[in-house]
Formats: sequence, structure tokens, C-alpha cells
Amino acid sequence: MKSGGFITVEGIEGAGKSTAIARIRQWLKGKGHDVVVTREPGGTPLGEEIRSLLLAHRQGGMAPETEALLMFAARAEHLRTLIEPALATGQWVVCDRFSDASSAYQGAGRQLGMDQIKVLAQWTHPGLEPDLTLWLDVPVELGLRRANGRSRPDRFESEKAVFFEAVRQGYAQLTAEAPQRIRRIDASADLATVTAGIEAVLERHFND
Repeated sequence: MKSGGFITVEGIEGAGKSTAIARIRQWLKGKGHDVVVTREPGGTPLGEEIRSLLLAHRQGGMAPETEALLMFAARAEHLRTLIEPALATGQWVVCDRFSDASSAYQGAGRQLGMDQIKVLAQWTHPGLEPDLTLWLDVPVELGLRRANGRSRPDRFESEKAVFFEAVRQGYAQLTAEAPQRIRRIDASADLATVTAGIEAVLERHFND
């Protein structure tokens, strides 16, 4: 049985995660690996229902604590139903966001505290973290311009720039704390440059 692994891709709206994930999947399959691509929140039928709750505009808003707990409810289902079984059979899982997103968005952006989010992560997936995380870092103004040009903004995409600046700083802090796992990619560059950066990170990871 081939040994599997867990790669996550992080970044604010408009960072180019979908394009990056497609390239990572292609690269892994070119190396002969079985690959499962998934996303958070979501990835399972129940998770997708929770995703709809989280992204929908609602008149009364949503308490930050509720948002964080819904994220981890979807994540727990995702882990037990899809991620852990795939890893157990030697597949590679490539996930659009994971617990680092909760630290950045709810911990930093919603100001719940990143340590609080890490407690939830430790409870939800003790001993399991991504083997490699690619943080696609893009200036907030550019990211939001890209995101707003593709569809009607969801509840998160409608947040003000100051929220995303806090999220971006949260990602920067996480990267400083775990530089061996989290690799920053300058996602403001042209597609060819970003793709080359992603492939270089993958090559280094597999050759270490």
C-alpha cells in the first residue's frame, strides 16, 4: 500500500486556491498517487449543509462563537467520514482550508483568540495535522477584487477589508509558528510564477 498524505491550501478570498488545488492534484497524480480533493466547510453531505448555513446572508447575523463551532462540527464530520478513511487507505487528501482557516478567520478575524481555536482543533483531531500547508498570500484589496468579480459575494466575502487584514495577519502568525509545515506562496504574482512556486514547494517536500 502506498503511503498517503494530507495537504491543505489556505488563503483569503480571491487567493487562487481552486487553481492551485487543481495543479497539486495533477502533480500528485503524475507521481502515481491516488488523490482525494475536498473542501471546508463541506466535503460531506452534512458538511455542505453546514456550509450553506455559514455562507448565507442572514438578517440577524451570526455570533462568532456559533460560527466557530459550526466550522468544527462540519470538520468533525469531514474527518470521520472522508479524510481519515482516505488517509487510512494510503490516499493523498488535498483540502481547500482546514483548521488553520479557523485560527485565521474566527481566531484572528472574529477576535475569538487563536489559542481558543487551537483547543477546538486539538479536541477535534488530536494528533492529526496536515503534512504540508500552502498559504496563498495575496493583498486584501487584490483578493477581494478577484472574488467580487466572479459571483455575488457570500457572507464572508461581504466582510470589510479590516476583517481580512486581521485574517491575513493570522495566517502570517501561523506561518511564523510552523515554518516547516506552512509554506507561503506569493499569490499576487502571475499564474505561471505561482504555479512554479507551488511545484517547487512540492518538490522540496517530497525530497526532504
